Amino acid sequence: MSVAKTGRRGWAVRVTAATGAALLLAGCASDNGSGGGGSAPDKFSLLTPAENAIIRDELTALSKNQCATAEQALPLSSETVAQSDVVQKITLLASQDALPVMFVAGTAQVKPTGDLGKGKLIVDYEQTLKELGVWDNILPAAASTVKSAYGSMASLPFQYNIEGIFYNKKLFADNGVQPPQTWDDLVAAGRKFKGAGVVPITEAGSQGWPITRLIGMYLFRSLGPDAMLAIQKNEAKLTDPQYVAAAKAVADLGTAGMFGDGITSRTTDAANAQFLNGQAAMMYNGSWFLANLNDPKQNKIGAENVGFIPFPNVAGGKGDSSQWPANAGAATALATKSYTPKVGDWLKCVAENYGSSVLQNQGVISGFRTNQQVSNVPPLTSQLQEIVSKASQTVLWFEALMDAKTTSDAQTNAALLLTGKMAPDKYMATLQADLDQAR
Repeated sequence: MSVAKTGRRGWAVRVTAATGAALLLAGCASDNGSGGGGSAPDKFSLLTPAENAIIRDELTALSKNQCATAEQALPLSSETVAQSDVVQKITLLASQDALPVMFVAGTAQVKPTGDLGKGKLIVDYEQTLKELGVWDNILPAAASTVKSAYGSMASLPFQYNIEGIFYNKKLFADNGVQPPQTWDDLVAAGRKFKGAGVVPITEAGSQGWPITRLIGMYLFRSLGPDAMLAIQKNEAKLTDPQYVAAAKAVADLGTAGMFGDGITSRTTDAANAQFLNGQAAMMYNGSWFLANLNDPKQNKIGAENVGFIPFPNVAGGKGDSSQWPANAGAATALATKSYTPKVGDWLKCVAENYGSSVLQNQGVISGFRTNQQVSNVPPLTSQLQEIVSKASQTVLWFEALMDAKTTSDAQTNAALLLTGKMAPDKYMATLQADLDQAR
């Protein structure tokens, strides 16, 4: 699969918008262990999103056990950044020649056409892991997804995720609702739950991406798995009626109150709590959500009451529910200038042990092989693992082949779309204009 052409115009706009944030973040960039000026790092510095602790928690666990030798030679040092500030933060650190050893980055940044990829600032993990003799520890499906999303092996699949709809079995049973198999079923179920005083679908609307995920999935079900590839190849336009129909279908859910009150300001934590407290019937999410589901302190409805189904089919659509949306988590890159034999020791240890460790400790699926026996895997986690192993075709997500500016506008304007303040045709026209400008 080819990748989207990322225009310099889109990058420049993002950097300009980030100027204020960059100044605020400048004080955080002085000591990241990258070794500045090409010297060997004195620590394995790791920068991850504050909202997602899975990677940093698991590397910390490995540093105390299987990777203790690597830790002793090159101590792990973890730092966080707000997900919304990732692009600005990495832009700033790259401009200061101060990238951490391993760090989260924006999708567009790590592509071959992005500033990090074009500048050869990040390693190709496939080449590096082959040199270390541990490439076979990356699942083929995960490697394929990473390459499709980023244009190269620019990230490790710490969280190889499939996405779908988690649902509250008890609420469905109590209200006589069957898990939806079609979009029409989903809408009908939503109406019934809303009438019963239950929030039909909860999402972290303030983040934007959960809403654009729904638009993308409607497109993949209605037009087929190549719906967004056709946009990237300029063989179709987002302003075409069938593409606008997807935005309208999701907008109609919003205006009908299917997401409950306060959707546009709802945070990830709030959405998770709403579902896990039994206040919402459904939630579109990824398998990373297993970490929350498997935590009894968070999950008040009980793991046994949570089911998982694919995004439903669209009547007459060219796609189908066997085509699971997949991603390899946020792009987690490695700075080229920081790579040393000690960093290689860390990578080798991670490749050999991360899959089993994160599954055992957090019940999370990854794109690494599980080389050690894992006990007491929760049933829902086993179900998703089986899906991953059997999936024959996957799709990416709505913005996967978009540049940074288009991605930003897609997510930022999602709130306007849901509240009826931006019409679906205007929403898609804005994104198409961004794409045209970036070409």
